[in-house]
Amino acid sequence: MAELSPILKQATQVVAARGEGAYIYDEDDRRYLDFTAGIGVTSTGHCHPRVVAAAQEQVATLIHGQYTTVMHRPLLRLTERLGDVLPAGLDRLFYVNSGSEAVEAALRLARQATGRQNVLVFQGSFHGRTMGAASLTTSGVKIRAGIGPLMPGVAVSPFPYAYRLGMSEADAVAYALRELDYQFATVTSPKDTAAVFVEPVLGEGGYVPVPDAFLQGLRERADQHGFLLVADEVQTGFGRTGTFWGHEPSGVRPDVVITAKGLASGFPLSAVAAPAAVMEKAWPGSQGGTYGGNAVSCAAALATLDVIQEEGLVENAARMGERLRLGLEKVAEANQVIGDVRGRGLMLGNEFTAADGTPDGATAVRAQQAAARNGLLLLTCGPEGNVVRMIPPLIVNGEQVDNAVSLWAASVEEAVAG
Repeated sequence: MAELSPILKQATQVVAARGEGAYIYDEDDRRYLDFTAGIGVTSTGHCHPRVVAAAQEQVATLIHGQYTTVMHRPLLRLTERLGDVLPAGLDRLFYVNSGSEAVEAALRLARQATGRQNVLVFQGSFHGRTMGAASLTTSGVKIRAGIGPLMPGVAVSPFPYAYRLGMSEADAVAYALRELDYQFATVTSPKDTAAVFVEPVLGEGGYVPVPDAFLQGLRERADQHGFLLVADEVQTGFGRTGTFWGHEPSGVRPDVVITAKGLASGFPLSAVAAPAAVMEKAWPGSQGGTYGGNAVSCAAALATLDVIQEEGLVENAARMGERLRLGLEKVAEANQVIGDVRGRGLMLGNEFTAADGTPDGATAVRAQQAAARNGLLLLTCGPEGNVVRMIPPLIVNGEQVDNAVSLWAASVEEAVAG
């Protein structure tokens, strides 16, 4: 009898039977408040009626129209609609299936558009598990170990992770920019650098927001040296951070934006956007894929955009994110084992730290597991596994946020008590 690979470790023991809004129900019909959202995917909640209806209608009409063979209307409409929400000037798109695949495609685009080979990323970054994307990923050795040699031409620079560095945010930014310039002086010449890839909020690396001043410093260097600034918005895009894109508060416009996860409310779809002047430098045959721009996924993405805009979910993410953050900070004040609460919008992390200042992954896991037993689904992240992250759907309401905080407080107390 075939079984799943033993390496696939589940964060909880829940066997999901159905989902509705912010909740998952198991096979015994027990309800769980889902603050994982499929790792930030079910942006409009589980089975939003409008997304379901759009997908059902499309399944009955055209399931797969391969988009380098034929065009189909959901793909064309989605491209037009994304033009309304993408940063000004990023007016050319192509579609693939996942975040990793989009990162690979953006990497290919950056090298072809600039004629340069090197790429720079930051410590703690997560860009995917496929070979090129894994070469850009430093959120944990589990992504990189045992598969070498990795793709050459990747330089890694420190991230302005103020809490870990024991610095103020301003000092962390100054340090990280100095070290970035040092990378350019010692490891990768700016003239050899095709792109800098950055997540507006570190995902797997610990839910650490990029300070606006750091993004602004990256933009200045990209303009000075002629490399591309690539915003990996796979997890932060589509309202997750309380703005439509995670980079928006900085006032910086990236040269390339990658989006996936919340784009289609659970259907596999990702996209890469860039200005025409960049996209037209890609080599023929370098873009595409069998399932990219799938008709059902595009229909779901159109419905997702409708729901986000008409139900004010970006604004709701900002309001509910602030409400959740304040609640988490109160829990942290009562439990010294939580050293930091941080994030943006509905993308928040609780970092567990031992009395000697070292990462406390064991207590973080106990808290996450206790939460699942108490009816609240959460995930851990961070290189040491000591950050418990909260990523509820953008439809979450105040009552659900308050309930989650209450469940979290009880779970942390259980974890501390062992």
